[in-house]
Amino acid sequence: MTVRRVMGIETEYGIVVPGDPSANPMVASGDVVTTYATSRGIRPARASWDYADEAPLRDARGFDMGRGIAHPSQLTDVEDPTLANVVLTNGARLYVDHAHPEYSSPEVTTPRDAVTWDRAGELVMREAVARLATMPPGINLYKNNTDGKGSSYGTHENYLMSRATPFANIVRHLTPFFVVRQVMCGSGRVGIGVDSRTAGYQLAQRSDFFEVEVGLETTLKRPIINTRDEPHAVADRYRRLHVIIGDANHADVANLLKMGTTSLVLAMIEADAVGADLSVRRPVATLHAVSHDPTLKTTIELVDGRRMTALDLLWEYHDRAAAFVEHTSGGEPDPDTVEVMHWWGTVLDRLSRDPMEARREVDWVAKLAVLEGYRGRDSLGWGDPRLKAVDLQWSDVRADRGLAHRLAATGRLEMLVEEDAVRAAVTQAPTDTRAWFRGECLRRFPDDVVAASWDSVIFDVRGQRTLQRVPMLEPLRGTEAGVGDLVRNAPDAAALLAALARSSQASGD
Repeated sequence: MTVRRVMGIETEYGIVVPGDPSANPMVASGDVVTTYATSRGIRPARASWDYADEAPLRDARGFDMGRGIAHPSQLTDVEDPTLANVVLTNGARLYVDHAHPEYSSPEVTTPRDAVTWDRAGELVMREAVARLATMPPGINLYKNNTDGKGSSYGTHENYLMSRATPFANIVRHLTPFFVVRQVMCGSGRVGIGVDSRTAGYQLAQRSDFFEVEVGLETTLKRPIINTRDEPHAVADRYRRLHVIIGDANHADVANLLKMGTTSLVLAMIEADAVGADLSVRRPVATLHAVSHDPTLKTTIELVDGRRMTALDLLWEYHDRAAAFVEHTSGGEPDPDTVEVMHWWGTVLDRLSRDPMEARREVDWVAKLAVLEGYRGRDSLGWGDPRLKAVDLQWSDVRADRGLAHRLAATGRLEMLVEEDAVRAAVTQAPTDTRAWFRGECLRRFPDDVVAASWDSVIFDVRGQRTLQRVPMLEPLRGTEAGVGDLVRNAPDAAALLAALARSSQASGD
C-alpha cells in the first residue's frame, strides 16, 4: 500500500477590496485572474476552459440530479463568458468560482507534490495582489475558508480511486475519519457557529458549515461525504472522490497529513482492509463538537457503543494503516508513505501529550499560540474584535503581512518544501501526470491552444478547418517520460498533432 495516487487541491481565496465593502466580488475576482494571466502573457480568450466533459449533477449513488431542481451554484458545466477562466503553464486552473478567485492545482501523485503546487497557488495570488496594488484601491486575498459573518468558501481535495470500490464502503469508513481528521488538519478559527456569533475558538474553519452526512451539494446543505461523480478520467475505471470538508492549510505538515492520511485510508477501503466498523453516532453533531474543543477532551460515541476521544479514533486509524502498510509493502514502504506515517505518528504523539507541542506542525495550534499571546498581553476575551482581526491577518497572502508567512519565515512553522521548489511550481507542471502535457502545450504553443480541461487540450491550428481535440482520459499518460520527446521535437502545434497521431496508431490506442 502507498500514499501515491492522482490527487490535487482546489482553493477558493477570500477577497477584499480595501475601503469599498460594497465592491462586487465577482468583478474583483475577475480582476485577480485577468491581471495575473496578462502579466504572464496568457490571453484568457485563448486559454479558456473546455466544458465538454463536465457532469456536476451526476451522483455516485447512481442517478443524476435534475437541472431544474439543482441550485445554480451546482451548474459548474455552464460557461459564463463574463467570468475569467484560464489554464496556466504549470497545468493548474485559475478562474472565478462564484464570488472568489480559485486556484485548482494540477494533478500530482504524492502528498508532498500536493503541498508544493498548493503553495505555488499562494504565490500566484500574491503576485496578482502585488500587481493590483498599483491600481488603487487594490485588492487583497486571504487563504482562509470563512468571512466570519456566515459565508464559507471551500478548499476541496480530489483523489482518484478505483471505480470498483463500492461507494457505500467509502461512506461507512471515511465518514468517521473526516469527523476527527480536523484535529490534525484544521486551520483554526475565532468564533463558534456559522456566523461566529458565539465567542470562542475552534479547530476548523469549515466544520460548522456542514449539515448532512452524504449529498451532492457543495455550497448549501454541505455533506461530510460529497457524492459528485465527475471522474475527469475513464469513467468505468476511475472515481474521483471530491472532498469538500477540509480547511486551507498554511502549515506544510498539516497539509501533507490532510492529503496523505486520506489517501492511506482510501487505500485500505479499496482493499477492503479497514477492519472493524468505526462508525460514529450523529456524525454531523460530533463534527461540530470536536471542532469546538481545542482541549481535545470531547468524548465521541461510536455506533457499537464505545466512547473515545477524537485522538483515540485517529490513533485507531493510524495503527490500522501502519499494520496494513507493513503487510502490503513487505516492510519496505516507499519514501512518500514513510514520510506520511512518520508525521502522522509524530503529530498524534505531540497532540496527545499537550496540543501546544504541535504548534510547528498544525495550523490551529500555531494560530492559537499567537492568539493566546495577544490575549495574555492585552487581557482580551474571545469576543474581542481584535482577535478576529488577527485571525484574518493570519491568512493574508502577502508575505510581509500574513502572520502564517511570518512564522514560517522565522522558522516557527515546520516547512517541508523548499521555497525554490515552490517558485518553480508556479510555472512548471508535475512531470508524472497528464498535467505536464497540458502545461507544456500552453508554454510552447500558446497561440494554438484555445481551450483545455483536466482531460483535454483543444488546438486551433492554422490551415486546419476544425478544432483539434486531444483527449487525455488517462491521468498517468501525457507525462514527460511518455510524450516529452514528441512535444520537445515538434516545431509547431501541427507537427505535434501529427506526431501524436502517428504514436497513437503505432501503439494501437
